Amino acid sequence: MADAFKFELVSPERLLVSQQVQSVLVPGTEGEMTVMAHHAPVMSTLRAGLVAVTGTDGKVDRYVVFGGFADILPDSCTLLAESAVSVADIDREDLARRIQHAREDLADATDDEGRTKAEMLLHQLITLDQIVMPA
Repeated sequence: MADAFKFELVSPERLLVSQQVQSVLVPGTEGEMTVMAHHAPVMSTLRAGLVAVTGTDGKVDRYVVFGGFADILPDSCTLLAESAVSVADIDREDLARRIQHAREDLADATDDEGRTKAEMLLHQLITLDQIVMPA
């Protein structure tokens, strides 16, 4: 069994995970990386993507993050996400409705600021949908 290390996933709303784990798959902006105990110190920005957390019992929990930072040390890994949600908590019908509303908001946008915000939201929702419902 691999050595365990402390992992925390934090969003502005709450602490989603704080536990000892075997590994964490992190969606860095420069590419995905697997973090394990004794990893070299790294700080990285996060892109929208999937975080796969393998617990000490071998069970894998999946989370979706939208941006943020990763702070990796030999004995810990902390993800400070702009937004994060457990894949198990995603309601697929609600997600489809939100994507449709975001498309409507983008079509109805009347200025650059509104259009940019609508495009960002739509992009995040589509990314989430692709992660939850892969092709």
